[in-house]
Amino acid sequence: MLLVVGGNSHNIGKTSVAAAVIQSLPEAGWTAVKITQYDAGECSTGQSACRCDGSEHPYTLSEQTEPASTDSGRFLAAGALRSYWLRTARGNLGYAVPELRKMIRTSRNVLLESNGVLQFLRPDLYLLVLDASVKDIKDSARWFFNRADAYVFVGDEQRVPYWKGIPTRWLREKPGFRVTPPGYASEELIRFVQSAMGKVSPIATLP
Repeated sequence: MLLVVGGNSHNIGKTSVAAAVIQSLPEAGWTAVKITQYDAGECSTGQSACRCDGSEHPYTLSEQTEPASTDSGRFLAAGALRSYWLRTARGNLGYAVPELRKMIRTSRNVLLESNGVLQFLRPDLYLLVLDASVKDIKDSARWFFNRADAYVFVGDEQRVPYWKGIPTRWLREKPGFRVTPPGYASEELIRFVQSAMGKVSPIATLP
């Protein structure tokens, strides 16, 4: 199964929701990948001395070997069998897709934290994490908003969130699950993921 977890903005709990799913379903044997996209022109290695502008190092994939407070470390701490951090400049994510496809072929279940990866892969399940108190919405979330299989509402805000260009009816047409810290999961959400896992079809990649 390929599960993608995205969100409307930064720092709203996407990693916490992803880690909660991993922790709730340890038998799935997850391979988890945190995908970070930098501003165009930055080197994926993060080394200021490298002046390749992303051309020599279009992406960097690092395996997390120990539980830690980093996002990929949190996945490992939650029970993932393998955890990685994929870093790339905006516009270069496509270079890493062959590596991701290989990972998908050789893993039981894969969780990717990203919106942008939907440009290249069609997951079995796409969860879009939303925080109604955050007015910002990333372009990648806007582009794929209606492709979500379910929306995960973070926090206590009960009103229907509104972002310009996003019809509120979309939020009513798909399943919605509310989660709150510190657990960031609900029995209903986990049952929904379990149900999807039981209906997995071969992963289709976009041309």
